Amino acid sequence: MIRARPLTFEPPEDLVLAFRRMGLTEASQPALLKALPFTRLLLTGLRHQEEAFLQTLPEALPAWLPGDAQARPGTGLLTGRAEQFQRLVTAARADDGGLSALASAVASALAVGVSPAVLTLGARRFEWGSRTYVMGVVNATPDSFSDGGRHAGTEATIAHGLALAEAGADLLDVGGESTRPGALPVSADEELARVLPVIEGLRARTDVPLSVDTTKAAVAREALKAGAHLINDITGFSSDADLPRVVAEAGAACCLMHIQGTPATMQQAPRYDDVVEDVLGFLEAAVARAGAAGIPRGRILVDPGIGFGKTFEHNLFLLRRLHELRVLGLPLLVGTSRKGFLGRLAGGKPASERLAATLGSVASLAALGGADVVRVHDVAESRDALAVADAIRRCEDGGTLYTR
Repeated sequence: MIRARPLTFEPPEDLVLAFRRMGLTEASQPALLKALPFTRLLLTGLRHQEEAFLQTLPEALPAWLPGDAQARPGTGLLTGRAEQFQRLVTAARADDGGLSALASAVASALAVGVSPAVLTLGARRFEWGSRTYVMGVVNATPDSFSDGGRHAGTEATIAHGLALAEAGADLLDVGGESTRPGALPVSADEELARVLPVIEGLRARTDVPLSVDTTKAAVAREALKAGAHLINDITGFSSDADLPRVVAEAGAACCLMHIQGTPATMQQAPRYDDVVEDVLGFLEAAVARAGAAGIPRGRILVDPGIGFGKTFEHNLFLLRRLHELRVLGLPLLVGTSRKGFLGRLAGGKPASERLAATLGSVASLAALGGADVVRVHDVAESRDALAVADAIRRCEDGGTLYTR
């Protein structure tokens, strides 16, 4: 499959600031934004006809640098301005040689700066691109890696969820089965016994939308009846064939995560030829399963699965290149909170002492525009860190010469 991954991309808002400083009118800016941005795209999965087409591009189109034909066939780099890429897309679509896949891949990469459509969950609207939203973790399990058993009993778990809502959580993610490395599955009945009373208790006392972290259709069905709004499946709809249909029939939303292996096996020997490419392929297949079941794209989020079948280096590389996943055109949910790679970076600290490292990770994600939602244990502190990072990224007041 052909993929075009953005290596460099000029945010339109940065150009707009320059236009203001130059005194250019508002009316002149849309045309400039179509013409000026500079982009580099890494292409993979090219076939002979696409490579032949790219080898003969005229100067009016992006510059083409092919990869090594022997060691890395089907790869290359496109470099150019926005208007050159638009001409390339038009030319590829008009070609009779079957270049529609190339045109679609490049068009998707050029759209990475466009925010996904607004998502409504319950009484809340999620306007992607406006700020980084916070999902609070509500573990109804005795054995989660970070706080398993800390909030023992249904009432204590509900109280914890309400405290996270009070602290500013935009979503609450209720889980009844631990997915820590090495964890074994529990039955649907056991999982339901853990999560249903919590969902019902939270639903009665807060209007914060509820997510349920489950891979099972039987659990999702009852959870959605009880008032949940979103199903968060760590296996990307790959473990229970009935789960996408359950979500679709309820009109619910879903978050589809990448994982290599299962929680019991995922950290034994993770391996990738290209971790970004493999995650993209997995998530594309997951989104296709959701669409085939009737779930609208506007109700799908994706998650690269930090810590789920990845080494220390895989996690860091994915976080560095998260913007490449933007080619999916879907909101990104990222969970780094208290995870092992942060403990390693912090000198071997246990999960209970990883708050500072967690805040560093979520602030970085916000500052880089890499995540739409962060899944965290410490909501109040994360909201503070995100407020700073989001404000820095979005500030437009550089003096009187930057005013509209």
